[in-house]
Amino acid sequence: MKTFGSHCCINSDILFPYIKDNVLEYLQTHWEEEECRQDVSLLRKQAEEDAHLDGAVPIPAVSGDGADDLRQTIQAVVDNVHWQMSLDRKTTALKQLQGHMWRAAFTAGHVKGEFFADVVPAVRKWKAAGMKVYIYSSGSIEAQKLLFGHSAEGDILELFDGHFDTKIGHKVESESYRKIADSIGCSTSNILFLTDVTLEASAAEEADVHVAVVVRPGNAGLTDDEKTYYRLITSFSELRLPSSS
Repeated sequence: MKTFGSHCCINSDILFPYIKDNVLEYLQTHWEEEECRQDVSLLRKQAEEDAHLDGAVPIPAVSGDGADDLRQTIQAVVDNVHWQMSLDRKTTALKQLQGHMWRAAFTAGHVKGEFFADVVPAVRKWKAAGMKVYIYSSGSIEAQKLLFGHSAEGDILELFDGHFDTKIGHKVESESYRKIADSIGCSTSNILFLTDVTLEASAAEEADVHVAVVVRPGNAGLTDDEKTYYRLITSFSELRLPSSS
């Protein structure tokens, strides 16, 4: 049995508020750096694509050298990031900036990845039983490795056999799960996907992947039909999985 999951194992009460609280300072500090310029360029391109959406925040180009003009542009980027995050969007532009911010924060020791208490013991147990465990997240592979490499539990990257992000496909598209199965050399029917998003669960099921929906504090509520249809767990420790070589 191969097991892979997403942010249902992560306590996001620290990571995402960190972005909202620190994006202005980060942009002011790194604005002249090439990586930051590329991040802003990608966000501006996304903003142009989003122009037709209600509440979309445009990001103007810096038109001059004045300090006021620069402040207005940086504030537009901040407002755009806040708007995207308020809608829980998973755009590549947003995830790229978040990943770079988390890298700086993890490296400086300002934040550590925090996981629900049941996660690491369960993964260690699965690994001891011979199972392979993978991460599939809307966050970039770089951000995933930072998170697991700088966690409150220490460096736990060794617990995972591989990482996937939306470069392989979006998590609400069934083809993404088939591609992952091909990548790890496994039948989809021999995979269990753990998620807290029912749209992802539905896409995985369409690819013949087994699914368990993880109910965590702060999650969006489930409909009565979803509660009846899906296998629900509130802790990884509730899973009873067959061992596998």
